[in-house]
Amino acid sequence: MAGPGGGAGARGARRRTVASRALLAAIAVVPLAAVGLAVFVLSGPRGGPSGSPSNGGPSPSGTPSASLADLPPGPLNILVMGSDIRGNARDAVASQESGGGVADQRADMIMLLHVQADHRRVFGISIMRDSWVTIPGHGPSKINASLSWGGPPLVAETVSSLLSVRIDHYAMLDFEGFKAITDALGGVDVDVPVPFTATFDTHHTFGPGINHLDGQAALEFVRERYAFPDGDYQRVRDQQAFIRGLIAQLVTTGRVGSPAEAAAAVGLASPYVTADPGLDAAGLAALGYGLRGLDPASSTFFTLPTAGTGLSDDGQSIVVPDYPGIAAVAEALGSDTLAQYTVAHGLS
Repeated sequence: MAGPGGGAGARGARRRTVASRALLAAIAVVPLAAVGLAVFVLSGPRGGPSGSPSNGGPSPSGTPSASLADLPPGPLNILVMGSDIRGNARDAVASQESGGGVADQRADMIMLLHVQADHRRVFGISIMRDSWVTIPGHGPSKINASLSWGGPPLVAETVSSLLSVRIDHYAMLDFEGFKAITDALGGVDVDVPVPFTATFDTHHTFGPGINHLDGQAALEFVRERYAFPDGDYQRVRDQQAFIRGLIAQLVTTGRVGSPAEAAAAVGLASPYVTADPGLDAAGLAALGYGLRGLDPASSTFFTLPTAGTGLSDDGQSIVVPDYPGIAAVAEALGSDTLAQYTVAHGLS
């Protein structure tokens, strides 16, 4: 029998503590697209039949393995996308890469997550999906078209060019994965800023204040735009509100269900998630461990500046970028001074 502070029970508790902290950090930084992977990698020890931790997971002593210590110093930029394709996101991307194309695929959400250099604060910058920008290799178009033309890599290249920043990682989640992950977490409490009734699917009614949303309701909440006078602008604010609610829930509970619930989340969501090669299991584990000091409560979200709406030369309804405003954001990103930028512009 193990003595006080020793044995398998104590080692398991230490592993769960480290995993829980790393999980919170990873989910706070990649709140939608990588949450399923984060749950899978960081919710607890896994391994082969012997029960030993798998490569890249927390070691029994609670110290990081070599792969967990590899997160480089300095700021990080992670692009998160929500796809409006219904079905399997990985299969859609694979079809595109093989020349099959996914011409009907658009990005319902585009958000750049910037982690400042001390890895203690994250900023979310939403990009309006109808923003009229230059897409590398294709010319001027709505930014969400980049997903159908070149998949997540082209979206990342477009955002990188627009903001003059390096994109360190990207991840994308589609509708079904979004619903599955939300349900696997037991739903999310969201502070609804503007009450409305959804115009599609179940026509869910969202009252003012805190609403507990299951997967279907959450999907309707983050996708609705026709119920609002300012359309897509309010949809972006609602997406930000959902992410705030998700982070707040994780901070309050300190965990994401049991290991069985975590495994179920992965089984449901993994077919719908696609990410860059650096966000494999080991890469996400390194990200989560390296960001264990992150304070999710200090997260700040805002929308990339725009100059209103208009029409393109070919008659499309578009969002006109505010290029001087974007240049100021780009400068703050490049100098890692978004904290000062958001204070100066009344966003914090």
